Amino acid sequence: MYQEFERISERGGVLGAMDTMYQRGKIQEESLYYESMKHDGSLPLIGVNTFLPKEGQEDEVHQLELIRSSDAEKSDQIRHVREFQQTHADKCSNAAQSLQSVARERGNVFAELMDTVKSNSLGQISAALYEVGGEYRRNM
Repeated sequence: MYQEFERISERGGVLGAMDTMYQRGKIQEESLYYESMKHDGSLPLIGVNTFLPKEGQEDEVHQLELIRSSDAEKSDQIRHVREFQQTHADKCSNAAQSLQSVARERGNVFAELMDTVKSNSLGQISAALYEVGGEYRRNM
């Protein structure tokens, strides 16, 4: 019952297990298991591997319409972000530094983000966190 907790504890707790990518490996194993069950039919899913439409009666999408922003909409959004940044310029740096401090100390980043988003744009937050942790690269 508590075997998984013990495995995580053996790896130095949640943060230690994250450093060794233990959770990611477990998620990938479960995903592969789930996909194999879905594929062989041992996990029946309506509309995926059971109760499928008859041949020729499937709904077909012949043309997929993508919605694109106009140049005016893009410019308007950029203007709004710049105005937001100017309005909160006095609080921006302190909030970003506080977020970086919490991230370095491995504190509750989510709680700090809730305050940071009040004065920083997504780009500013991403840049601040990038300075602390670097760029994320997937292990393949």
